[in-house]
Amino acid sequence: MKKATTLGELKATGYRSRSVKDELRQNLIQKLKKKQKVFEGIFGFEDTVLPDIERAMLSRHNIVLLGLRGQAKTRIARMLVQLLDEWMPIVAGSELNDDPLAPISRFAFDLIAEKGDDTPIEWVHRNDRYVEKLATPDVSIADLVGDVDPIKAATLKLPYSDERVIHYGLIPRSHRSIFVINELPDLQARIQVALFNILQEGDMQIRGFKLRLPLQIQFVFTANPEDYTNRGSIITPLKDRIESQILTHYPRTLEVAQRITQQEAKLAPEQLKSVKVPPVLQVLLEQISFTARESELVDEKSGVSARISISGYENLVSTAERRMLINGEKTAIVRMTDFWGVIPAITGKVELVYEGEQEGPYSVALELIGDSIKDIFLQYFPDPDKLRKGRESDPYGIIKAWFSGGNAVNLLNDINDQDFRKELDRVAGLRRFVEGFDTPKDDVYTFMELVLHGLSECNVINKNFVEATLTFNDSLADMLNGEDDDDDEGF
Repeated sequence: MKKATTLGELKATGYRSRSVKDELRQNLIQKLKKKQKVFEGIFGFEDTVLPDIERAMLSRHNIVLLGLRGQAKTRIARMLVQLLDEWMPIVAGSELNDDPLAPISRFAFDLIAEKGDDTPIEWVHRNDRYVEKLATPDVSIADLVGDVDPIKAATLKLPYSDERVIHYGLIPRSHRSIFVINELPDLQARIQVALFNILQEGDMQIRGFKLRLPLQIQFVFTANPEDYTNRGSIITPLKDRIESQILTHYPRTLEVAQRITQQEAKLAPEQLKSVKVPPVLQVLLEQISFTARESELVDEKSGVSARISISGYENLVSTAERRMLINGEKTAIVRMTDFWGVIPAITGKVELVYEGEQEGPYSVALELIGDSIKDIFLQYFPDPDKLRKGRESDPYGIIKAWFSGGNAVNLLNDINDQDFRKELDRVAGLRRFVEGFDTPKDDVYTFMELVLHGLSECNVINKNFVEATLTFNDSLADMLNGEDDDDDEGF
């Protein structure tokens, strides 16, 4: 359809003005009636956050998304753009997105008065109707609202009392758009006060000018609960003016967390083709985040971002890819030893309490991985601790006896696939044990490795990591054999 280029042509099409909130409401109604998905790619919020946002849009509310870091707050805000009309007409040359039928700026009034129905019209795409600002302590009222521009006054030879010398801030230039302020509590209290009139009355004033701009803006704010106590707060009068406060949360199941990671991880095409991540290790990766959120060493008020799993997954694949390239292999399967490569993705993304700081980020990361391994291990195999109490026969007997005989398994980080499998096959009874449980046949070596890691986390055997080599052994057998034979080749 041909777009109108003048005010007269626009009137002839039957165009009617409506506020941005009415626009969002009407487009949402159409999507709901057609049972179309509004927030594509957002998982885990289907029954909680997203219905609240839809209700807020139907109510034409400004909203604040309150939640810990890494809970898709900004992503959701950006997706609201899809509820806007694809194209919006404005008075050509207007910096305030003036509605041709309801102008608010001096520029638009003067132009329409001069040219009438010949006033030129421009069309703005909905992607250009989204404005985002990160709140920082140095943000000023001039940044958000505007100020007098002395250079403009000198150039146009106008007095400071003339409206045309105003340099408009981000908020006026977001007229008929979505305006997002991230981390609202970081905004200084006196700056938050400047938002009162805009939220309550829908208008604003600049530097004492008599003009009043009846702005039409959909405000979306994001905030982290920790900000209320650690860095700043949303002042009470402003909170009172934000009609809907919506609480976000982390994924509540491993399955949802997996879907998010698979969607968000950025892998190169060659990595997707050459590196396979066994499903059990995908689950293990997500378990690390869940374990961290419950750990006494991690500050729960700060939260554990979903970015741990996303960055961790990318590191995990890259670790296997690096090993593949070093060994001249064409494909690679991720191993549990590759989780050493995930540690850098953990240490920079968790805030530790005092006890955690004493242990150090690296040690805490190892502990989180170890606890997660134990959780996954016990989902597939019997708990060795219960077996010790004599409640049932010991299915680990052959494996334990092999280690008790002074044998050890040495897994180098970058060992090739053939030697890796050969080393695991050395453990008497290990393969037969794994095949006796409901484990995928294609991932038998993954589960064989899981058993060794799981037994070490249950303190049945020892696990030591020295100079890129992971060793599983029985420490007691090591000491006894060391007394009898100092030249034992296994050590």
